[in-house]
Amino acid sequence: MTADFSFVVRSLRRVGYDIADAEDAAQEAFLVFARRLGDVPPGKERSFVFASAMRIASTHRRSLHRQWRRNAASEAGAQAIPSPYEVSEHVSARQKLDEVLSELDVDLRTVLVLYELEEMMVQDIAELLSLRKGTVVSRLRRARDAFREGVVRAHARNAFREGTS
Repeated sequence: MTADFSFVVRSLRRVGYDIADAEDAAQEAFLVFARRLGDVPPGKERSFVFASAMRIASTHRRSLHRQWRRNAASEAGAQAIPSPYEVSEHVSARQKLDEVLSELDVDLRTVLVLYELEEMMVQDIAELLSLRKGTVVSRLRRARDAFREGVVRAHARNAFREGTS
């Protein structure tokens, strides 16, 4: 049975176990074999122990994956609660975005918001607004240019305000 134990440990190592965990799982497989000895047909002992070890490995991988998902979800949940500083920064950034967007012509703003913020495709925007695709592309280009200019103006205004404060 020593050769069988070595075989099971090697097999478990090949499916990703480190040596200590492979030996523990192999022992567990042999305990299953000992409990079910009467159910194992003569000559099938090695395959029974091997199959038991692979089921143990599979169960172990599933439980590790579930644990990893729970940990990832709890970390994401902890990160989902923003600090007061992050909330303040978000509100400030949103105000600046709204300020720059409000300076754009309504037709340009609509196309820019649908494309960049709502992530709609040009064809979908064209259908939604009853425009030709080329018109949407043209407005989007002009809107991006106007938006960039608006951002530059907003930065200049903020720099002026901070300089006079």
